[in-house]
Amino acid sequence: MRRRSKTEFRGRPLVEIAYGPDAESGEDAGRARALIALGDDAEGWLALGDAARGVVALGRDARGLVALGGNARGVFALGGNAVGAVAMGGTATGLVAVGGAALGVVALGGLALGAVAVGGLALGYLAVGGKAKGRHAYQSADLLRRRPPERKARS
Repeated sequence: MRRRSKTEFRGRPLVEIAYGPDAESGEDAGRARALIALGDDAEGWLALGDAARGVVALGRDARGLVALGGNARGVFALGGNAVGAVAMGGTATGLVAVGGAALGVVALGGLALGAVAVGGLALGYLAVGGKAKGRHAYQSADLLRRRPPERKARS
C-alpha cells in the first residue's frame, strides 16, 4: 500500500504511507519519508512503523527524541528494552532508569543498579530496597524497625 500527499514542506511530503512489498518499485518493505511517516521503514518528524526514526518515533525498533516501542532508543525512551537519558521499560538503561531491570545514575526497579538505587534488589552508593547493598544501604526491614531518636528533656 502506497499513499503520498501532494502537499510538501521543504521538499518532503506532509504525509506518506508505505506498507508491504511494492512490485512497481521493487521494494520488499515500505519506505516512508515524510513529516508524518507511516510504514515498514518510517522516517519523519512523527514516524510510525516497524523501524521508526524521527523526533517522535513509535514502532518495534524506535529511534528518536521521544521513542516508544519494543526496542526504544532516545532522549526519552519507553519500551520493552529502553535506552535513553530518561528510560522506562522492562530493561531500562539511562541517566534516570525505571524498569524491571534498571541501570542508571538514578535507578528504580525490581533490580536496580546505580549511584542512587531503589528496588527489590538495589545495588548502589545510596541503596534502598528489600535487599539493599551499598555504601549507604537501607533495607525495608531496617526502616520499619528504626525508632526516632529520643529527645532529652529540658531542665
